[in-house]
Amino acid sequence: MKKLALALSLIVALMLPVAAVQPDEVLADAALEARARALSLQLRCMVCQNQSIDDSDAPLARDLRILVRERLKAGDSDTQIREFLVARYGQFVLLEPEKNRRTALLWLAPLIVLLAGGLVLLRFFSRRRAAPIPLTAAEKKRLKELT
Repeated sequence: MKKLALALSLIVALMLPVAAVQPDEVLADAALEARARALSLQLRCMVCQNQSIDDSDAPLARDLRILVRERLKAGDSDTQIREFLVARYGQFVLLEPEKNRRTALLWLAPLIVLLAGGLVLLRFFSRRRAAPIPLTAAEKKRLKELT
């Protein structure tokens, strides 16, 4: 029983997300480090593309983490850092794109697809409930013969 519990604990520990931040990247100021980690979780790794730079081991992600920390030490606000990275890499660097006119289709697409799917299902089921076509006199006579 103890071996099973140990095995399950090991599996759970391996499933937990692990940050890729290296010890030499960590800032001495805890408040700045917290801001850097929060920003790193919002920025996409351009190599991995489905991970934040905080979670990625890619060299580019490391460079971006270091860049974020340098800009924080220089006194930039979180907004200034995001704007700098968007100007350099485009909206794609943000894990959650901004909500504006240019990204409206991106944000509305799931709703549009859901509504279109609902309309297709509605038409499909409404056709299935249509009144049955009445039997002709010949069909009724044949049915009586069979029963």
